[in-house]
Amino acid sequence: MKSPMGNASAHESRLRYLLNHPLSTYYLIGGSSVLLLLLGLVMVLSASSIESFKTFGSSYTLFGRQALFGGIGLVGLYFAARTSIQFWRGIAKWLFIIAVVLLIAVLVIGVSVAGQKNWIEIFGPFRLQPSEFAKIALVVWGADQIAKKLEYYRSWKELLYPTVPVAVVFMGLVLAEGDFGNTLMLAAILCGMLFAAGVPGRFFAGFVGVAALGILTLSIAAPYRMARFTSWLDPNADPLGTGWQLTQGHYALGTGGIFGVGLGASREKWGALPEAHTDFIFSVIGEELGLIGTFSVLILFAVLAFAVFRLSRTSKDNFVRIATAGVGVWIVFQAIINIGAVLGLLPITGVPLPFVSYGGSSLVPTLGAVGMLLCFARNEPGARQSLRRRQTARSLARR
Repeated sequence: MKSPMGNASAHESRLRYLLNHPLSTYYLIGGSSVLLLLLGLVMVLSASSIESFKTFGSSYTLFGRQALFGGIGLVGLYFAARTSIQFWRGIAKWLFIIAVVLLIAVLVIGVSVAGQKNWIEIFGPFRLQPSEFAKIALVVWGADQIAKKLEYYRSWKELLYPTVPVAVVFMGLVLAEGDFGNTLMLAAILCGMLFAAGVPGRFFAGFVGVAALGILTLSIAAPYRMARFTSWLDPNADPLGTGWQLTQGHYALGTGGIFGVGLGASREKWGALPEAHTDFIFSVIGEELGLIGTFSVLILFAVLAFAVFRLSRTSKDNFVRIATAGVGVWIVFQAIINIGAVLGLLPITGVPLPFVSYGGSSLVPTLGAVGMLLCFARNEPGARQSLRRRQTARSLARR
């Protein structure tokens, strides 16, 4: 009979073996992403049902659209995972050109939603948000440019051009749309890629200082941004006005307790909580699934972050290392901003929770980026050898 210590040691050895498997990063990235997507679909169905019924006469309309977006994103993920590193470097220029065209086009022909002119009408009820596409374009194009510079650079300052000026232009165009949240996201992606490239810390200190000054100036210049900031500092100062959303979000989280009130039983989604199926879906998760549900979301993001940054740290390919860091910062930082805002730890910026919140413009590029990471993970030397052995074993088994 084995002792408890022996069982613990065996489980630890088994876990170490699984984590050291050449394909562990591949499965951790893909598995955590798909689980977050499935959880998101379930929660969008629950959180959007009342709003969907009031607007469209059916409780399933918004869920149906999100399921369509998820299906498109999964198809994109599947094909992206089966491309090559050379494929992504080859399309970097075209992604950049498309992103610039879309960011300029939205300023000309874009439509305003909630005071932000950052959408382009596609057909029927479907819209495109170019700032979301700009994220993956900046990752792929920026990583390609920096990787080329790393082959011959003499000073870290050479790594900044042309990536930093172009990223600043991207941020300026997105900010001109009124999209402050995605402007921050582009800045975070840029910093993540430069950090992975080895740019020293003093650059980031200066960058953060300039960014903080810009945020302060923009907040003072726009009353609605200042209202968000002041309501974050003291939501109870105006609980029926600027503090309403945050206060109701806290009510939802507090009501859920440990186990939640039950899937589909949220009270806040009946109209009390604005953006229940988009920016504040984490509050509905806390209300319906309780602490267990919210903790599960955090664990899945932690697993994804671990796998992504391990891939970035261990890869010998400069492009893979930098692009992976960019995607990792994109997903993890966006999740931190969204969840931090719901909890009242950070000001509300209007960015969705990756994989979980409603919205195809965010979901499809994010799943495409995950597909790119799976491509990178499959092409790591150990993973390639493991896949070849598996394919050989399958071929022999069929004979």
